[in-house]
Amino acid sequence: MKKLLSTIALFGFGLAAAQSGFTLPTIPSEIAAPEGQKVALVALGRGTQNYVCQANTAKTGFEWAFKAPEANLFDSSNTKIASHYSGPTWEAPDGSKVVGEVKARVASPNTIPWLLLNAKSTAGTGLFGKTTWVQRLSTTGGSAPSTGCDISTVGSEASMAYSSLYVFYEGK
Repeated sequence: MKKLLSTIALFGFGLAAAQSGFTLPTIPSEIAAPEGQKVALVALGRGTQNYVCQANTAKTGFEWAFKAPEANLFDSSNTKIASHYSGPTWEAPDGSKVVGEVKARVASPNTIPWLLLNAKSTAGTGLFGKTTWVQRLSTTGGSAPSTGCDISTVGSEASMAYSSLYVFYEGK
């Protein structure tokens, strides 16, 4: 019975993804949404991951520290449907928004990691009003610069282009 329910859940996920117009990758179990969730929205995020140069925590050197994302989300017809910024927060033009909290991550070579975030808070009754979980998948770019952070550049910022698929879930 449990296997049947898992198969039904995966079918539902695949159906929702297909209806979104995006092809989703195989999702590692470490960042799978909890049981009892359904896909509410799949969107393409494009923008920058922003970093600031600072002394590292061991005070033995310098590093690019993550500051915040700055991106827009698009549907499969390339229409802007939301903004993504510090928090991390996703906000729709209807005023609804969700603030996420990272619960799990999976490394992705040469790019920012894939994430599972729970909805720490939501606002409004629109697009994001019922969001419970968010996944960041299929990332490209966005990693911190590997050079250029030293005592002479402390406080400077770097914006690194990235893209990602975001999957938003609601409870069933």
